[in-house]
Amino acid sequence: MMGGRSEHPELWTFLESLPCGEHLSGTVTAIERFGVFVALDDGPDHPVCPGVGFITVPELSWRRIEAASDVVRVGQRVSCEFLQFDTWNLEARLSLRATQPDPFQAFAGSIAVGQRLDGQVTKLVPFGAFVRVADGIEGLVHLRELSWTPVQNPLDVVQVGDGITVLVTEIDRERRRLALSRRRTSSEHEGHTP
Repeated sequence: MMGGRSEHPELWTFLESLPCGEHLSGTVTAIERFGVFVALDDGPDHPVCPGVGFITVPELSWRRIEAASDVVRVGQRVSCEFLQFDTWNLEARLSLRATQPDPFQAFAGSIAVGQRLDGQVTKLVPFGAFVRVADGIEGLVHLRELSWTPVQNPLDVVQVGDGITVLVTEIDRERRRLALSRRRTSSEHEGHTP
């Protein structure tokens, strides 16, 4: 632990005074595998880290990103929202994505359950396939929704990069999840004689 109020009174007082949701400006000072350090314009320096502000990788962007360097670079000016005072590391936990509109909510407002969408398979998981249906928007086609015939492995039906048509089966705005079906877009079960 970094040490408490008595060792770094100025820093502690500054962090404790920040209201949740406050917008703070600063400069990116270091990019790590787990997140980004930000030197804040207002407030004291950090005794150990290269900045008092810290943004975890998920808080950098609404999109799924591989690395922090996909979004920011060292020396870049950023405006972030204050999330919480991390008393363990004496840091201001920040969010860059909270200052930007959530593309999922805009997309969710423009589609409806039952609508067909064209997409591209981006990732295969044991329980199904993720499909990108718009820029920065992905949905899950569950294993049972991939085909009319039972599927053990998504690879039996689709591969990453495949373009497929899907049907929207559920829009969960709160969890930012889109459930899709490939099975229900196909009419291969129709017209079959028993």
